[in-house]
Amino acid sequence: MMNQKIKQHATVSRGVAVVLAGFGINLAFGVLYAWSIFAKQLVDVYHWQSAEASFPYTIAILCFALTMLPAGYLQDRLGAKRIATLSGLLTGTGLLLSGFWLTPTGLSITFGMCAGIGIGLGYASATPIAIKWFPPERKGLVTGFVVAGFGLSTLYMAPLANKLLNTIGLANAFKLLGVLFLFIVTILAQFLVPPTNTSSNDTNESKNEVPIFSGKQNNPIRVLLLSPVFYRLWLLFLCGSMGGLMIIGHLSKIAAIQSGENFGFILVACTAIFNASGRPIAGVISDKFGRYQTLFMIFCLESIVFYFFDSFNHFGSLLIGAAVVTFCYGSLFAVMPALISEYFGKENLGTSYGLLFTAWGFAGIFGPMFAGKLFDLYHHYTVSYRIAMFLCLIGALNTAFSYFLERRKKNLIT
Repeated sequence: MMNQKIKQHATVSRGVAVVLAGFGINLAFGVLYAWSIFAKQLVDVYHWQSAEASFPYTIAILCFALTMLPAGYLQDRLGAKRIATLSGLLTGTGLLLSGFWLTPTGLSITFGMCAGIGIGLGYASATPIAIKWFPPERKGLVTGFVVAGFGLSTLYMAPLANKLLNTIGLANAFKLLGVLFLFIVTILAQFLVPPTNTSSNDTNESKNEVPIFSGKQNNPIRVLLLSPVFYRLWLLFLCGSMGGLMIIGHLSKIAAIQSGENFGFILVACTAIFNASGRPIAGVISDKFGRYQTLFMIFCLESIVFYFFDSFNHFGSLLIGAAVVTFCYGSLFAVMPALISEYFGKENLGTSYGLLFTAWGFAGIFGPMFAGKLFDLYHHYTVSYRIAMFLCLIGALNTAFSYFLERRKKNLIT
């Protein structure tokens, strides 16, 4: 009895170490959020065009999203430790080389492609391995805590990047960050090891969902693409991400237009806290009440806020509205990995979530761009708010439909 308790305590301790390592890796990837500061320096000091300064970031987002699927597949088969180590090497090297190649082409290759692929490899490796250490009733909490690092990174990365630019300049800032992240991510990657005995945690038990398969599959991508469930989840992720990013990507400008004051940077910093906190909180709620129930609440709450968003014209109301939107947006990154793992198994989570993540990639590229085009056309964001509200209502209906469909299937089985 005593030996069993000691073993359980050791397992929990090692699992916590894996979760903390995943959190730290995601926290390091906040360099992606600091690009707006780098871009301003490129325009003001190096006299780049705004479009040129934005292009490396666009390439990084695209590479990040596209890398998630192959990265997830590889970490399912080669192990998270190896893929995350490669992530540290690529991200660090990409940033380091950026300091030596400050041209539009150079940064598109070093920061955009090299660091973007590296971030995708690391992000895809951190969550699936952490979930394997804990029972199904803790999936949401574990997922939420690991991915909270990515949302929280804005708080430290923006002031750090600004400080480095003012003291050592852009080129040296890239070099220093490259060396730091190369070592930090590579070291943390060594903690991403699977549990030696997963028999107690391999079940796909869920409050709502009927598992499609469990156990490692030879061709999980084919099963995913042939499953109607996957497309329902993809649409859920797209609606939540697109609606959120249409507003989050323009938050600073929205604050200036609707209030007439320049406090957008304060708003962005504050909402980073809600973005990060939404992940573990929503994870806990989904563990207790169910994944679909949590998603339904998220979509309904967001749709209400989007309906009233154009009437928010001072700091307090804008902060509340932005807090709700970013909280709900961040919640998706805790609930969706836990949800898809309950359908397709923890052993295939890297592949299944990697394919699901293409919905975020689509939203990340076209959401802010679409909102920008609508603003250029109408000179206000009301149309964007209505479209975001409509997407959330679609998400709520899809969630309700999926929930009742799974209830019906489960009742038929039992």
